[in-house]
Amino acid sequence: MNKKEYEVEIGGKTLTAIFTDLAEQAHGSVMLKYGQTIVLATVCMSKDKQNGLGFFNLTVDYVEKFYASGKISGSKFVKREGKPSEDAILASRVIDRTLRPLFDQSIRHAVQVIVTVISVDENDPVILAVNAASLALSVSNIPWNGPVGAVRIGKYSDENLTVNAPQNLREDDTKYKFDLIVCGKDGNINMIEASAHQTKEDELEEAFMKASVEITKLENFQKGIVKEIGKTKRVIEKETISPESVALFNENILPKMKAAIFSGPGKEKIDELHNAWNKMTKEKYPDRDDFALEDELFDSTENKILHDSAVNENIRADGRAMDGLRGLYAQAGGVSNILHGSGIFYRGGTHVLSVLTLGGPEDRHMIDNMQTNTEKRFMHHYNFPPYSAGEVGRASFTNRREVGHGALAEKALLMVLPDEMSFPYTMRIVSESMASNGSTSQASICASVLALMDGGVPIKAPVAGIAMGLMYESNEKYKILTDIQGPEDHHGDMDFKVAGSREGITAIQLEVKVEGVPIKILGEAMRQSKAARVAIIDEIEKEIKAPRADISPNAPKILIIKIKQDQIGMVIGSGGKTIKEIKEKTGAEITIEDDGTVYISGKDGGAEKARDMIAEMTHEFKVGEVLKGEVVKIADFGAFVRLNPFTDGMVHISEMAPFRVERVSDIIKEGMIVPVKIIKVDEERGKISLSILEADKEFFKK
Repeated sequence: MNKKEYEVEIGGKTLTAIFTDLAEQAHGSVMLKYGQTIVLATVCMSKDKQNGLGFFNLTVDYVEKFYASGKISGSKFVKREGKPSEDAILASRVIDRTLRPLFDQSIRHAVQVIVTVISVDENDPVILAVNAASLALSVSNIPWNGPVGAVRIGKYSDENLTVNAPQNLREDDTKYKFDLIVCGKDGNINMIEASAHQTKEDELEEAFMKASVEITKLENFQKGIVKEIGKTKRVIEKETISPESVALFNENILPKMKAAIFSGPGKEKIDELHNAWNKMTKEKYPDRDDFALEDELFDSTENKILHDSAVNENIRADGRAMDGLRGLYAQAGGVSNILHGSGIFYRGGTHVLSVLTLGGPEDRHMIDNMQTNTEKRFMHHYNFPPYSAGEVGRASFTNRREVGHGALAEKALLMVLPDEMSFPYTMRIVSESMASNGSTSQASICASVLALMDGGVPIKAPVAGIAMGLMYESNEKYKILTDIQGPEDHHGDMDFKVAGSREGITAIQLEVKVEGVPIKILGEAMRQSKAARVAIIDEIEKEIKAPRADISPNAPKILIIKIKQDQIGMVIGSGGKTIKEIKEKTGAEITIEDDGTVYISGKDGGAEKARDMIAEMTHEFKVGEVLKGEVVKIADFGAFVRLNPFTDGMVHISEMAPFRVERVSDIIKEGMIVPVKIIKVDEERGKISLSILEADKEFFKK
């Protein structure tokens, strides 16, 4: 095996790049090792271009392998890894959003990046994956304007910024202050994923700057390797549009474009003009099938007009101010009494319905992935049906974008949820994008907050999300846009989604179309976003000031009791017989944790019945207790009294009456209800001694 290794120190640990001929058919490959976490990145580019595609075809796959953590997982009958987990999809999106802006978007050859996790310890394989993909592309013959660097940075156990924290510090989202993935190039940032506990904007900007220092080290490390072993890049010849097409465009379309772009909040006019251009080119060139260059001419011209108007004339497509919000509408509930909670939120032409469902601990989402085996008590699922954009397409299929948007909203909301002991419900929110004209993911956060409050979930504070855009010419000439809509999203230079409360930020997601955005501009955008989210929160609180005092009567009631750990087996019973009987009698669902915490959920009094049965079963009788019980058996020396369905005690003949009793049967019969006082508990033998005489000396009279 041919092998070369290179090392650099990042975050106080050694990062090793290993180049071998293991994947020698790939156009570029590398193994990166950090601790005992190892990933293999491979990159390939198709030999021939794909005619008529109309876009740059980049595919990124992050592949988890259970062997990486020494696990055999899967169902009883299938042990091969199946479809990508949600974590793998989100990791693929992180890599994609980091790499994509650095490709020439006019390339029509397919590029595929595959990152395979070979081994994993407490170090994050996703961070390694981004850096490995960057290095594999950089040393390959594929044209790409990298390298980039990626780090994870946050405040976890204390107020110090930690780079590439181990899993034990970042896995519990209730303990850290904030946790960021930051990627960038040349001192700029081009990708962010962040979750934070209502953190101030300035504090996050400081973290970006610290991350940039480490990113620069990673860039320089990669550049040194490229100088030594990098391949000569392929030359991809660019096709140029014909002068006839340009003349046709300039004469018939260009004079109408600005009016169409600035015709109002919708994009009907510009779409009509684009359709007219498509028809014109097909008539001009009836023998051609590929009009990608003509499409690109239209898009690039629209892009230039939007940029020039914003940067130089301070004009947006719909006439708003740069920091202006579109019209807002908030509705909490009012959809159906069957639903446990619902919210409807409008921001201009973006409309979202979010629905909350509450369940018990048995409804938690079990996650068995490469690194962890855990449960989720909160889920947010996002759907973007084709009618949302006025299109025809495949319904009931969850794509990567929907997974990513759902996870972003989940992250933003998770930071303000009550803890499990004060609100032990499993919560699922489904956000349906009903109409889309810019950032349905952030509208989903707003609609979901309304649903949570309508459902009586005692959140710490309402949160709202807003998408910030950028029209950029230089570090001195740019405009930051609040609440971007369709054309600004498509043609703008960044989509910076910021969610948070009045107090601070709870989640961030950044993707860009340029190679990177200066940290100074990101700081300005965060501060500008705060005014927008406060205005949205004001609108939410006009509709519903605080979470409703009670949850929906249609939601299950959840009760919590605590039993001793050595009582768990008794409650469950042999083969689960006892707990099954309780469930059947009450209709309740029962979940028992290893520490003896018992969660009981049910409707129509079922939870209360199950609680009382378990309380009776596990009740520890104490000397001095006075209660009533049924006589279930008579013996020569006394009588046995049932204290509860699970426990009997014995009354000796001498403890029955204030006079001498010759025979027990003279005064006591089976089925009698008698008062008793506990006078002795023999825990070792499991026996309880009772006295009727001490409970009520007048019960039997001579």
